[in-house]
Amino acid sequence: MSSNVSSIELPDESTSISRTTCAGVLERVTAKMGGKRVIPGPLQKLLSADAYLTDKFCYFANNFLPLRSLRIHYKLLEVSCHGIPWLCVWIGLIWWLDRPNLYPMQVNFLIGGGGLLPTVQTCYATIGPDKFSFPSGHASRSVFVAYFFIYLWPLSILTILPLLAWVTSVCLSRVLLRRHHLLDILCGVILGLFEGVLIGWLWLSQESSTWVVSWLSDEKLE
Repeated sequence: MSSNVSSIELPDESTSISRTTCAGVLERVTAKMGGKRVIPGPLQKLLSADAYLTDKFCYFANNFLPLRSLRIHYKLLEVSCHGIPWLCVWIGLIWWLDRPNLYPMQVNFLIGGGGLLPTVQTCYATIGPDKFSFPSGHASRSVFVAYFFIYLWPLSILTILPLLAWVTSVCLSRVLLRRHHLLDILCGVILGLFEGVLIGWLWLSQESSTWVVSWLSDEKLE
């Protein structure tokens, strides 16, 4: 079975990924595996409209000078919100800072925004944190980060505008890089807000956070 699936030719990552392409890939995968997949009419119309609006938006943005100037920063924005660097850097900061009063912030942020919940890659039948996923992992993570440091663990008021500007830039870059469609971004934003509310509701206490850090560092902490 794995050899049949691996023989399917997938679209080049540097090109625009259309919804019809994703549907075609899924149909070929299920056909190879001996199954059938039928996309409901309303869903097909929604995906087609999403692809159309995304193309129109990208065409407008690429001819709009202020947005065109962001092009050189797209890759940097992509890396700035990738799950693996966030996870590695955040665990490193927990170990390096070693400040008990920060444990609740560090642990709760790690659970919600550290890339621990990978998304299913529906277009390619693979599982991973960021690439061509629905919803957009970059959008959900950036929104969660902003929500966390604005509402759950508020930083200086001076950080609010930079955070919101970063979130907006990340979401726009995902569309303009043709990594995602508008619907992916919208659902990613909603997911990020939901994660923020959920973490606020499930917030780990000082004692629980200390236990988690103790488990991560394999040291007995008081």
